[in-house]
Amino acid sequence: MARTKALPVDTKVLLDYFLRLPRRFQVAIVAIAAVGCLLYFSGVFNKVTTPPTSPGDGQLGEMGELTPVNADVPAGQRELFFCFWNVENLFDDKNDNRRSVDEEFDNAFADNTELRQLKLDHLATTILKMNDGKGPDVLACVELESVRALELLQGTLNAKITDPKMKYVSLAMKNLDAGRHIAPGVLSRYPLSQQRTKMIGSRLRILETHLFINNQDLCIVASHWTSKLKQMGGGNGEEGREKYARGIYGVFKQMVEKNPDADFLLCGDFNDTPDSEEVADVLHGTDDVRKVKAETTNPYLLDLLAGKSPDKFGTIFYGGKPLIYDHICVSRGMLDEVGWSCDPTSVQTYTDGLRRTGATRREPWRFGSPGQKLRDSERGFSDHFPVTVKLTVRTPTPKQ
Repeated sequence: MARTKALPVDTKVLLDYFLRLPRRFQVAIVAIAAVGCLLYFSGVFNKVTTPPTSPGDGQLGEMGELTPVNADVPAGQRELFFCFWNVENLFDDKNDNRRSVDEEFDNAFADNTELRQLKLDHLATTILKMNDGKGPDVLACVELESVRALELLQGTLNAKITDPKMKYVSLAMKNLDAGRHIAPGVLSRYPLSQQRTKMIGSRLRILETHLFINNQDLCIVASHWTSKLKQMGGGNGEEGREKYARGIYGVFKQMVEKNPDADFLLCGDFNDTPDSEEVADVLHGTDDVRKVKAETTNPYLLDLLAGKSPDKFGTIFYGGKPLIYDHICVSRGMLDEVGWSCDPTSVQTYTDGLRRTGATRREPWRFGSPGQKLRDSERGFSDHFPVTVKLTVRTPTPKQ
């Protein structure tokens, strides 16, 4: 006699109950089950409606990944103006009960509409003076409290722009609590990939995002390294800055291993100079173009501010002198004439209107803390000058 596998108790009970039902109910249940099986195997239940995606991402591709929105510009090439700026303590309009180190700005910017709008107007007016009055096409910032803070800056900028084609349509940022509640963010006149926007490392102020124009991928990394203020461990932030340098270099090297000519742009407030150990040795930043073009095993980044005089290119005034703490670095792929490229000779530290009238020192005009008793006319902008560079994107042609 053949042995049958014993059914679980619950199944036996259900089967017994089914057999006790009147014939017409048994037939109805079997019919419903049969229709359900037909619908399931026909794939009706597998047709899921894709929810709307954020600006910067397209439709689901074959592998289930969102394809980034590509902005097409006229055939040939298009010049874009890029800017990085540490905007110094730009907080939003919500009281988030931050830690004591941020509480002064959190409270004041949430409660004092006039103060908050004054800061936003000062930043926006300066930003839109750049690039012959057109403003940068891509703007990366640090010291943003939140996504909301960047949205407020975006709104202030767009309210001052009359040409719809020149408005900032895309934003890339992630909220981050890494000691201070400040983080990097990027605004763009072209769609940024939301799916490929992410933070690098754990509790590090390093943002990666991607910009696709003419199907050419530009990886943008914006970062804000540990300051030189005395740390709890007794040092001046050397270990923290080295951690940032190693984290960013790891991402860059991995990208170049896959594609030696990848287009990669790093910007940020490194809180250190181009010749520091963290920047020159750990990050592999250099002003030697030949090194950048030749080396692929341990690739170098061209630091556009390296080798420059702080008297002409200084971005901060610290320790009684101007220093270059804000950097734009690019991969060798940005030095060819395919896809994305940059003009290293176009790099500038922008100071127009950002110094006090009559100032003799190369010192940024700060907005000041909320607690300072200052008239509106006495408030400036930030404790850093912005740095800018011209980029070019071309129609795709194979790399040689």
